[in-house]
Amino acid sequence: MSSLGNFVKRLRDIMRQDAGINGDAQRIEQIAWLLFLKVYDTQEETWEFDDDEYESIIPEDCRWKKWAGEKDKDNHIINEHLLLTGDDLLEFVNNKLFPTLKSIEVSKTTPINKAIVKTTFEDTNQYMKDGVLLRQVVNVINELKLDDYEESHAFGEIYESILRELQSAGSAGEFYTPRAVTDFMAQTIQPKIGEKMADFACGTGGFIISWLKALEPQKKTVEDQGAFDTSVYGIEKKQFPYILCVTNLLLHNIDTPRIYHDNSLLKDILDYTEDDQFDVILMNPPYGGNEKNEVKNHFPSDLASSETADLFMSVIMYRLKQNGRAAVILPDGFLFGTDNAKVAIKKKLLGEFNLHTVIRMPHSVFAPYTSITTNILFFERTSSTKETWFYRLDMPEGYKNFSKTKPMKLEHFAPVIEWWNNRQELSEDGFDKSKKYSVQELIDRNYNIDLCGYPHEEEEILPPKELIQQYQEKRASLNADIDRILEQITGILGIGNI
Repeated sequence: MSSLGNFVKRLRDIMRQDAGINGDAQRIEQIAWLLFLKVYDTQEETWEFDDDEYESIIPEDCRWKKWAGEKDKDNHIINEHLLLTGDDLLEFVNNKLFPTLKSIEVSKTTPINKAIVKTTFEDTNQYMKDGVLLRQVVNVINELKLDDYEESHAFGEIYESILRELQSAGSAGEFYTPRAVTDFMAQTIQPKIGEKMADFACGTGGFIISWLKALEPQKKTVEDQGAFDTSVYGIEKKQFPYILCVTNLLLHNIDTPRIYHDNSLLKDILDYTEDDQFDVILMNPPYGGNEKNEVKNHFPSDLASSETADLFMSVIMYRLKQNGRAAVILPDGFLFGTDNAKVAIKKKLLGEFNLHTVIRMPHSVFAPYTSITTNILFFERTSSTKETWFYRLDMPEGYKNFSKTKPMKLEHFAPVIEWWNNRQELSEDGFDKSKKYSVQELIDRNYNIDLCGYPHEEEEILPPKELIQQYQEKRASLNADIDRILEQITGILGIGNI
């Protein structure tokens, strides 16, 4: 397609004219389900070619090529004048296509590559109100030649730009972790053929794609290909990013995407067995949210934090295999927090896992979605922690902030990569940039592991919601510290509780 690079702009220009599309988030969600059907249709052609007995789970009149337009060998639409448009197209999509796809029957024996159709459309919305404009959008999407390797690969890059747009689509930005970050973490964790990797809040699938990209060069045999194709597992709670993730994997030729539309926090973590564990976990858990008591009831009382990221840390620890490896993004609040739940989680982490490295990331990595500073924790389920290295990654030269137009790039991790295999303690202007701490030193700090931070950073005025969250976390930590000190004093004085 000659205008492939202009793809997103063309769709945006058409949708802006439609009264049913209200803002970026709805526009991208509309594109998402249409793209899913187009990509799925292309995959079905391959499955039909490979298997004479393949039967689509989608009724014939609801398959993309039947209502959107079937192509001939020269990529021209067959009988274009017979295709639905205007009110007829709206009537079909609203009253036939969506009800049919939402009501598809699946069972435990339904293959994943078929069951994903129903889960994709369960909570999906059709926003457009102008059938002529909807036909124009469908026609633009239909120009994609996804059966052509070069064009399909090129569109994979375009799809990345659609996912990046999520950063400016209101709260939808929470589903997108910058590709530089996911690539760095996947490469540093060093995937191996035969390992199973999981992300329990996978969003649009950034970590999964980075894992596959890092694993790709190791494929040598048919067996390797089979292990590669089944090496990933994801859970996503929200419908919109779930669609984007499944489509992303189909675009990367993963025929059976083991991505589930579910909530990872709604299962008793004590019920997990070895069969529920994974060799590698790569995650950026949602943070800043507070969970209801019914969610906390799935966790042991000492680990039952109300903070979402804390609960995911517990899930990760229970679902990491013996000798497994994990890399997890967590906000500063997890590091400095000394309330009871955070201390219990960090005590478990240091006592049962080897937290060998903490990378302090610069501010604004997730701009414009959030200004909260984040960190990458690398740990293994091999032994208890003996020592932990902290490394502060500073803003690259010439940058004051990252932004949508100047995002973080993989090359910005070069100082970490250089330091990783030749670790040494570093300081700048009298402040620690890299330092090794014994586990006893971390325990003596009451598990406050806010170390090698950013001493020269100007104070940034956070959005009110994030500012309140930060103050609440700091207050909880201070209260916990005061309670601990009072307990020590009263114990020394022998006067009991006061």
